[in-house]
Amino acid sequence: MTAEAPTAPAVSHGRLIPVTVHFDDLDALGLLHNARYPLKVEQAWTELWQEYGIHFEGDWAAAGDACNAVKELRISYEAPVTRTGVYAVHLWLERLGTTGLTYGFRFCSRDGAVTYARGERVLVRLDSETLRPAPWSEWFRAAGRELLRPEE
Repeated sequence: MTAEAPTAPAVSHGRLIPVTVHFDDLDALGLLHNARYPLKVEQAWTELWQEYGIHFEGDWAAAGDACNAVKELRISYEAPVTRTGVYAVHLWLERLGTTGLTYGFRFCSRDGAVTYARGERVLVRLDSETLRPAPWSEWFRAAGRELLRPEE
């Protein structure tokens, strides 16, 4: 008998993506190491974009919108993660520009109720030959609009 994976709880905007904290993600005090939070967020984004068919397979010219670089990362740690297990990363877009975007994230409990860390990351789409900013494709922009946080 196989059990189906539980579905992610609903959030008001963006997506909640499950991530696993393993023993080797913990520091000497048994806490999730501060450098692992951005890594877990990156893993969640990779999984989400793969659902949209966006992925990198070693060829920057063929990568299209996956050819991008981090311009800025801000993170605030709010509560320690003290155990291994399944958590979640809540992901959304704050801004979707012509060549860049800003996404927000929360590293949280599996149900999204407890926030352990939050932050923003700025990405710039790059031309694979010049490594200069390049526009996102219309297809990517359409997918990104689905993840935009509604204005309050």
